[in-house]
Amino acid sequence: MEFETTVIEIIQRTYNVKSFRFKAPKDFNHKPGQFMFVTIKINDTPTKKPFSISCSPTEKGYVEFTKKLTGHEFSNALDTLKIGDWVKIDGPFGNFTFTGEYDKIALLSGGIGITPLRSICRYATDMKLTTRITLLYGNRTEKDIVFREELEQMPKQNPNLKIVLTLDEPDSDWKGYSGVINRDMIRNEIPDYLDRIFYTCGPPAMVRAMDVLLVQLNIPSTRIKKEQWPGY
Repeated sequence: MEFETTVIEIIQRTYNVKSFRFKAPKDFNHKPGQFMFVTIKINDTPTKKPFSISCSPTEKGYVEFTKKLTGHEFSNALDTLKIGDWVKIDGPFGNFTFTGEYDKIALLSGGIGITPLRSICRYATDMKLTTRITLLYGNRTEKDIVFREELEQMPKQNPNLKIVLTLDEPDSDWKGYSGVINRDMIRNEIPDYLDRIFYTCGPPAMVRAMDVLLVQLNIPSTRIKKEQWPGY
């Protein structure tokens, strides 16, 4: 569905990532993992970009996307948005979804690619799904981890959810993994990986690397779902 709305909340997630929330009609429905097109005005010209929906369908009354502010024109325009500003939403779209249809899934994410996977984890937790979920989430540094506090809290609410973090540039006191997601990490943290459906989301290079990795692990393409987002 397509509708005009306004900004109702802006949340600073990290030093360069913000979530933007908009009032949604009561009949707006989406599945965890879907995306929408967002239109804002840049110098009075409507400009449209696609974004994964970072909220869960269980979070009512609003729809949200979360964006890394990259310094490009659209990012800069988003960064100037204020409460009450006009926005147009068109969606939802996409088949990168999960609503409980699998017993076991694995989520592989890098950077801002966490957004649809956060929606999936939140939905599974709120709905008390019995699906076993393991999320491997890579970032450059600790300060780049989006939704960190929530990702650390959700497994306490959902015994079927495991969150594993890895950093490219960890500090000396970092207790988690270091480096990019690799075969050993998957084998260690997801020993039953051959039984899982894999969801991969992140920058194009990361998604391509995960494709290669999953082929090496003998995961058939029919068990892989992927979404990739270039930066704007």
